[in-house]
Amino acid sequence: MKKKVLVGMSGGVDSSVTAALLKQQGYDVIGVTMQIWQAAKRDTNDSYCLSLAIDDARRVANKLDIPYYVLDFKAIFEQKVIQYFINEYLQGRTPNPCIACNHYIKFGELLQKALSMNMDYVATGHYAKVEKVAGRYLLKKSVSVTKDQTYPLYSLTQEQLAHVLFPLANCDKTAVRQIAADLGLSVANKPDSQDICFVSDHNYANFIEEQAGIHTQPGNFVDKSGNILGKHRGVYHYTIGQRKGLGIATGRPIYIVHIDVAKNEIVLGEEKDLFSDSLIATNLNFIAIEQLTKPMQVTAKIRYGAKEAQAEVIPLANGQAQVVFREPQRAVTAGQSVVFYQNDLVLGGGIIA
Repeated sequence: MKKKVLVGMSGGVDSSVTAALLKQQGYDVIGVTMQIWQAAKRDTNDSYCLSLAIDDARRVANKLDIPYYVLDFKAIFEQKVIQYFINEYLQGRTPNPCIACNHYIKFGELLQKALSMNMDYVATGHYAKVEKVAGRYLLKKSVSVTKDQTYPLYSLTQEQLAHVLFPLANCDKTAVRQIAADLGLSVANKPDSQDICFVSDHNYANFIEEQAGIHTQPGNFVDKSGNILGKHRGVYHYTIGQRKGLGIATGRPIYIVHIDVAKNEIVLGEEKDLFSDSLIATNLNFIAIEQLTKPMQVTAKIRYGAKEAQAEVIPLANGQAQVVFREPQRAVTAGQSVVFYQNDLVLGGGIIA
């Protein structure tokens, strides 16, 4: 009997080729698009973008001759992703909504939906690899260095990984687009999405104000000694390491080095003030091992676009971990994730506290 797989289709080339490859490999494929963001609370551009995504995904599904559905996940997405996103910014932290979406929505709610439909797997267009070794599911990097997407997948559990397929593990983007073109898929040359899906205009602060029903609360920019340098527009407009858009003239480059929500102050400093040689991580999840019981030598990434850095991860008594870097890292940011690697193997990761 054919194995059944539910493919999350965003209307992009990666998820479209994912569906095509799985059908070629003999799976019984159903395509779905998750309707996740509350377009009614935003301008009409969000509704338009969602409509385009659904139209593109449906055209691909028709071309591949697979069933296709749109599933309404707006309520759970609002709870697990949008509220988290808003709350983190209001606490002076910088969230990563894609990680939350992967954990709770794509490989949480969607996977549960698939299993309730007697499907065997959920598949997405992520560039990553899942292998089973000695009874344990491992997450490994894609062969495509430039497209590897293991960083936002570090929070997946063994149960989730047991039901996940990543058909693009051994592909690069050029090959994926060529496959789409050879199959006559209309999305073959569709540009990659660079935005957070529910903030299409890049204006996170406006989104937060609209969703939370709040208005900006100005406060002080201060130096490390507490001297007032100017006024900021509200802490959720800013992130650690930011230089542009501060409206402060000092005659030298200055950066955001700390956000103090309790005082409604943003501390500015020089670039050297941005570097840290350690961090504390919480909400830990390990994939390659059951748990961290002793210090381990790893390479670590402190944000999606960062380079891996040599580090030691040390377990702490409270279920957290300290990460000590061989070389200081720039702009370590609370709310972002730190992910641990050994060569192409993802050990796990956690939230920077």
